[in-house]
Amino acid sequence: MIKITKCQICKSNDLSQFLQTKDYFFTDEYFTLSVCNNCNFVFTNPVPDIESIGKYYGTEKYLSHDTNSNGILGNIYKTVRYFNLRGKYSLIKNFKTSGQILDIGCGTGEFLNFMKQKNWETFGIEPEVKAKEFAINNYHLDIFPESKLNEFDKNKFDLITMWHVLEHVYDLNERLGIISDLLKNDGIFINALPIIDSPDAKKFGNYWAGLDVPRHLHHFSYESFSQLANNNGFKVIGSFPMKFDAYYVSYLSHQAKQNSMAFLRGLIDGLISNFTADKRRNYSSMIFVLGKS
Repeated sequence: MIKITKCQICKSNDLSQFLQTKDYFFTDEYFTLSVCNNCNFVFTNPVPDIESIGKYYGTEKYLSHDTNSNGILGNIYKTVRYFNLRGKYSLIKNFKTSGQILDIGCGTGEFLNFMKQKNWETFGIEPEVKAKEFAINNYHLDIFPESKLNEFDKNKFDLITMWHVLEHVYDLNERLGIISDLLKNDGIFINALPIIDSPDAKKFGNYWAGLDVPRHLHHFSYESFSQLANNNGFKVIGSFPMKFDAYYVSYLSHQAKQNSMAFLRGLIDGLISNFTADKRRNYSSMIFVLGKS
């Protein structure tokens, strides 16, 4: 385990315990979250080292990489994914209409395949072998390991996307520095993240499924992510809600609490979360559109 003694955003070492939770998804192990008392950034602490983190993904229950998931949860996930793909493309069209796209953490490739059909030149990064092979074999996509990030030409991409991926990255500043190098000066960087101070996060506390420890190493608010972006030469030019996430995360949170009628209660709490969220700031998950400063 790696003990973190300094905030990655403001570099302060004034940290305190935020809460304790457990991996409800897979191992039932307990983990602690710390908060920076200077900038309020929240992060899992300590975290598994890079060599051991893989075992926390090693389950077919992990839906983002499970291409054969069925049942109520799997079918809901696939339906929502379809509408999310359309929504993502509609959002992107407001900023870029064509060019070269790099999707980091592309999973099984559904988003890149959708963009390929819209005449984008697509590239993907995916460390998980099963997911990468599915994307290559089924969609004939160009998918590479993470090491490829250091091999692409600088200023190559018109659009770089990370859909619920940055919270899994160990060194935030290093990763954003690489992205800045790869992105054209007029390029767009799109990031989707769960939001730690959303209404559903506050309601469920240590049961909130958006914590997803220890896979989620970082837990962002609008303010902490904006500060991280600014520190690395980016500016937030737009932020948008992912409203489906509130329902899905609330459902999973009720499951973690072993509540009856988790699906129905998740729908109700998701609706409440979306209705009470501070517009463009603290929905359950947010999409941030960034440009270079």
